[in-house]
Amino acid sequence: MAKATFAAGCFWGVEATFRRLAGVLSTRVGYTGGQTAHPSYKDVCTDRTGHAEAVEVEYDQDKISYQQLLDVFWENHDPTTLNRQGPDWGAQYRSAIFFHTPEQEKLAQASKEALDQSGRFRKKIVTEILPAPVFYQAEDYHQQYLEKRGLATCHIK
Repeated sequence: MAKATFAAGCFWGVEATFRRLAGVLSTRVGYTGGQTAHPSYKDVCTDRTGHAEAVEVEYDQDKISYQQLLDVFWENHDPTTLNRQGPDWGAQYRSAIFFHTPEQEKLAQASKEALDQSGRFRKKIVTEILPAPVFYQAEDYHQQYLEKRGLATCHIK
């Protein structure tokens, strides 16, 4: 079992996307990358905590690779918009990869560079690639939010 952490806008849709993948064992949404200890959703929405809405993914490396998770991450949000995804704006909606191992860092950097050079996007990719700091789990009502409501997605591809 391994862990990966991604921020790609509103965590409800990001979590739903990763939960559907074969080899993903569990997910949880939360806040990471900021300076406020134990923030609440209300705190993070002030755009003053420095945290991003993020999804922590536990996965079976024998069934899905970190590279495959990266591919899903890049495919399911716009990594060229700074602090924004669709109608959601603020630093909490930034694009970020929080790596847990040197190998994850290497793969994340290489995939970002390859995508930037591919010409797929007209603008430069602004995704941050940072060491995974403390992850603060979001309130229970945010966990599997879309799944609980019978919805498939809330984000823009």
